[in-house]
Amino acid sequence: MSPMAGDLVVERPQGLYCPPGDFYIDPWRPVARAVITHAHADHARAGHGQVLASAISEGLLRSRLGAGLNFQGLAYGETVTHKGVAISLHPAGHVLGSAQVRLAHGGRVWVASGDYFLSAHDEHNPTCAPFEPVRCHCFITESTFGLPVYRWAPQASVLAEINAWWRSNAAAGRPSLLMAYSLGKAQRLLAGVDASIGPIVVHGAMAPLNQAYRDAGVPLPPTHTLDALAGTTAARRAAAHAAPALPALAGALVLAPPAVQGSAWARRLGEFSDAFASGWMQLRGARRRQGVDRGFVLSDHADWPGLQRAIRATGAERVIVTHGEEAVMVRWLREQGLDAGSFRTEFGHEDGPPAATAPSAPPEPPAPPAPAADLPDHPARANPNPDPGRR
Repeated sequence: MSPMAGDLVVERPQGLYCPPGDFYIDPWRPVARAVITHAHADHARAGHGQVLASAISEGLLRSRLGAGLNFQGLAYGETVTHKGVAISLHPAGHVLGSAQVRLAHGGRVWVASGDYFLSAHDEHNPTCAPFEPVRCHCFITESTFGLPVYRWAPQASVLAEINAWWRSNAAAGRPSLLMAYSLGKAQRLLAGVDASIGPIVVHGAMAPLNQAYRDAGVPLPPTHTLDALAGTTAARRAAAHAAPALPALAGALVLAPPAVQGSAWARRLGEFSDAFASGWMQLRGARRRQGVDRGFVLSDHADWPGLQRAIRATGAERVIVTHGEEAVMVRWLREQGLDAGSFRTEFGHEDGPPAATAPSAPPEPPAPPAPAADLPDHPARANPNPDPGRR
């Protein structure tokens, strides 16, 4: 997208750059100063000189980028000023500590969303603070699921389906392998499933991330790792050739990243039923390609109605789309009479298959956007609640 005079964010080879503030937002190349929206790998990369992010995301970011990270944390709503640019972070509802970045300079307000969760239903991700609309002149939005086909069912009904599947497998004496992304989705599932059905086992890659959530005050049920159940190394080696691998796994829910599918690790489970929890499971073709027994549609991203709700709520007269279904979203925005364009970014590679798996579909009939004038101020809040687990 061609920059306009006075833009608060522009494209550079390193990432999205704020010229007056001389810093980047979620850069994909090492830079001196970075503002990070959340800890997913496509937004939080290593090698930056200084990192500014939400205070509650510190544990996750240090877990992923290293304990020696030069980190400055902000409470949600707290403001710092750097080279005349007022910077504040506001909940995005995506994963623990996820934030939208509000920039105010020279009478203009821009908001970069990172990734966020919102749907047509009045609900939020229980493991993080809910999405907070922020009024602005220009809104930089994701569009991962920016097609009308993506409409999330109420999460309670999805979790009920998962519990019923797990309960049925437990009654048959087999483990339920539920594959999901390690950061965000796994914790949301843990917080929502019925832990009384049976033991819960998590892949070793998820365990430190679960602990970061617990350390931040998010309540999660007790979990075990497969190695801990297997015991000693010798026992693990023996168990690797047994079927079922471990008697304790009968009736267990096993959470693991999608990469375990067909692996030696998965074979340790013996005979099991498998499933995948993702927004991509909305599409029959994606479910078929995944090759699992069940697909559960659960996403930490906004669906099509959620994207529209979020954009309208900002009151922005200009919207820039970063990743996902950019072309469809830009066309819909222009049909609403908004000034719309897109940035070329390297976001969108952490959370599942590429959007190219999605079908082309026309956008919904337009709805009028909210007026953009008379932006309210967003002063620093003296005592924001940093603990989303208690909300």
